[in-house]
Amino acid sequence: MSRIGKKPIPVPAGVKIEHSGTSFKATGPKGTLQMNIHPDIAVLVENNQIVVSNDDANNRQKKALHGTTRALIQNMMVGVSKGYQRDMQIFGTGYNVKEQGGKLVLTVGYCNTVEVPIPKSVKVEIKTAATKGNDTPAVFTVSSADKHALGQFTSNVRRVRPPEPYQGKGIRYADEHVVRKEGKALASGG
Repeated sequence: MSRIGKKPIPVPAGVKIEHSGTSFKATGPKGTLQMNIHPDIAVLVENNQIVVSNDDANNRQKKALHGTTRALIQNMMVGVSKGYQRDMQIFGTGYNVKEQGGKLVLTVGYCNTVEVPIPKSVKVEIKTAATKGNDTPAVFTVSSADKHALGQFTSNVRRVRPPEPYQGKGIRYADEHVVRKEGKALASGG
C-alpha cells in the first residue's frame, strides 16, 4: 500500500465536499474544483477527513494511482481553502508586461509583443509593469485555486523568453536562481 496514500486528508474549515461514484468536488472560499477518480481507487469522507484506499496492495498501477489520487485531493483542499500563488519577474531593458483583454501582453525584446491567453481559473496581478534598466525587474503575481492550471500558465509565460545566462535577461520565477556565465575575456597580445 502507498505510504502517502495511507495518510488521511483533513478537510479545512469552510470547505464543502460532494462525492458520488467517481466524481469528487470541493467548494471553498477560493473557488470550486472537480476531478474524476479512477474506479479502482476508493475515497471515503468521514469525521471531517478524507481517506483514500486501494483494494489490491500488490498491483503496481493501483499503488501509483493510490498515492497520486491522495496528492491531487490534498492539492484541491489547499487550493479551495488558501489558494496557490507564484511571483514572477522580467529582467531586461525596455521589457514590460500588461494585462489586456484576457491576455498577458509581454514586450520582451522581440519585434512584436507576445500574447499569452490567461485561463479563467487564473488571476494575474501586475505590481511593477516595466523594468528599469537591468537592475529593477517588472514584477507580477499569478494566483489560482487550481495548482495544475497555475503551474502550466507560469510555465507557458516563462517559455516566451527564458532567462539567458550572460546578462540574466528574460522571464523567471521570483525564487529562481539563474546560473550566470562569464563572457569572453579579451585576450591581450604580447
